[in-house]
Amino acid sequence: MKFIPVPSSNTGRFGNIRRAATLLPLAGLLVSVLAGCKPSERHASDVWAVVNGTEIKRDEVEKYYRTQVNPEGQEPSQEEALSLKLNVIEQLINNEILLERAKKLSSEASDGEVEDKFTELKSPFTEEEFQKQLKARGMVVDDLKRDLRRQLSIQKLLNREVAAKVSITDQDVLDFYNANHNQFNVAEQQFRISQIVITPRKDPQVRNRKNDDATNEAEAARKSKMIMDKLNSGADFAQLAMDYSEDPNTAGAGGDLGYIPESSLNQSDPLLKKTVLSLKPGQVSQPMILKDSIRILKLVAREAAGLRGVNDPQVQQTIRDTLRNRKEQLLRSAYLAVARDEAKVTNYLAQQVVEAAGKLPDAAKSTLPPVAKPQSPTNPANTQ
Repeated sequence: MKFIPVPSSNTGRFGNIRRAATLLPLAGLLVSVLAGCKPSERHASDVWAVVNGTEIKRDEVEKYYRTQVNPEGQEPSQEEALSLKLNVIEQLINNEILLERAKKLSSEASDGEVEDKFTELKSPFTEEEFQKQLKARGMVVDDLKRDLRRQLSIQKLLNREVAAKVSITDQDVLDFYNANHNQFNVAEQQFRISQIVITPRKDPQVRNRKNDDATNEAEAARKSKMIMDKLNSGADFAQLAMDYSEDPNTAGAGGDLGYIPESSLNQSDPLLKKTVLSLKPGQVSQPMILKDSIRILKLVAREAAGLRGVNDPQVQQTIRDTLRNRKEQLLRSAYLAVARDEAKVTNYLAQQVVEAAGKLPDAAKSTLPPVAKPQSPTNPANTQ
């Protein structure tokens, strides 16, 4: 099994500036070997590609193909399925090339790094839940650890060969600001808020680091008191949110809700709005008993309306992140192109498509039944 990095994007502090993807962009559906490919060399029928002598087999492609198909949606047409499989192969080829480079440059992940990541991914689940997730994906623990080792090795390589070589100057920041200053105009007062949510009911979607979920009102009350005791003793709010918050959307981010405009507060529970307006930056609220939950809020920052100057720390950080991500994406694309040029790659599935001259080969038909996508400890077809 091989880890397939997938691009992601983040929305920065200012809503209309989107940060570039931080992971290596995937190859498109067009496969470079389609043009002028030579007759297929001898190979086993289940070998769909070879990278510097390493085989990529049909079962492996099919497995990742199934992770990218919505099991509840309409089954893709044969043409759509084959296009997606070609894309999966390109991703696997790129990963194999980068992994070989990581080995050559001694950038492979250590056993300790793999174990740390494995523990982090496993911690929100009970042992039974974790094993169910693995079984649903046709994996065992060794498969997962192998995927993690490859993922971490590729990331270490890219950090060394790409991220470490990108620099952003003060002049870069100033030039970007002068060209985009209107994007830093805040129309109304905004509040950056973090929260810890506790619900008086069991929720199978809840995943926090302690796997802690109150099941009734009495448990919820005891849990909120315990959290407040920890906060009053100096515990970090974000760490407690990751450990105990029952909001699946924010627990992993330390309860961070980002910046919320005042107009949005007008549409929320009156008690919640009153509490936010009463807090000073850095202050934590007492537990609020709302209709469906108990919430503890922290006001991280309060910002007045108006144009933010280039020296504003948030402006500086947003611009630097934006420029760094852009440059990293460009350098990664170039780095992969050079690595591809130096590798010996044969895509046999692509050759079959060309040789079929418009008629779909048997490779278009999936050999695996569709399976539901579980909440996995890691999805080999996606990166975080």
